[in-house]
Amino acid sequence: MSSENKDLKVLVADDSKTMLRIITNTLKRVGINNITTAEDGMEALELFKQNEYDVLFTDWNMPNMNGLELVKHVRKLDDDIPIVMITTEGGKVEVITAIKAGVNNYIVKPFTPQVLKEKLQAILGY
Repeated sequence: MSSENKDLKVLVADDSKTMLRIITNTLKRVGINNITTAEDGMEALELFKQNEYDVLFTDWNMPNMNGLELVKHVRKLDDDIPIVMITTEGGKVEVITAIKAGVNNYIVKPFTPQVLKEKLQAILGY
């Protein structure tokens, strides 16, 4: 990954503190350190409205507002931000539903740091 990644602002929404830690640590390993976390879709949406982010990672199943609803709200505010859904919901119907809602890419849990890095490279175009 290039040095330009260090300037990326990433928002990660997941209700699991363990998953937040794993995703954050993985992003740091690929050179991204400007990471904000949220524990549900409502918190993520509020953060998104208050700040600019370059990438959004969201879990599907969260309390208060799930990831799919978050994606729909974010897409009304920003057509261009790359969004990656990270979830245990790996069925074809779920993937199609997420893509129709505006997700750019999809990661099924459990995943390796290499998968996260590859998805990030794919959505950022390098």
